[in-house]
Amino acid sequence: MLEQLLELLRAGGTHRVQDLARALDTTPEMVTAMLEGLGRMGYLKPVSASCDGECRRCPLAGMCAAGVPGSAGQGSVWSLVDADS
Repeated sequence: MLEQLLELLRAGGTHRVQDLARALDTTPEMVTAMLEGLGRMGYLKPVSASCDGECRRCPLAGMCAAGVPGSAGQGSVWSLVDADS
């Protein structure tokens, strides 16, 4: 399932945890755990630890789960690590 998650992420765009869970037929909690695991393995890096509350100025407003109360992965924003680095 980690490979499937990586494929979804490599396809580009932004993804909410809930949408990834639906695509992988699993729970948001499992996706959050997999994202954290991929981070520990060096495939992903955290972009920011939490939402700064300025979503209205963010170009990703409405597309990410950062700062959404009650969402799995709340405040977590990840980026794929460049394979060349």
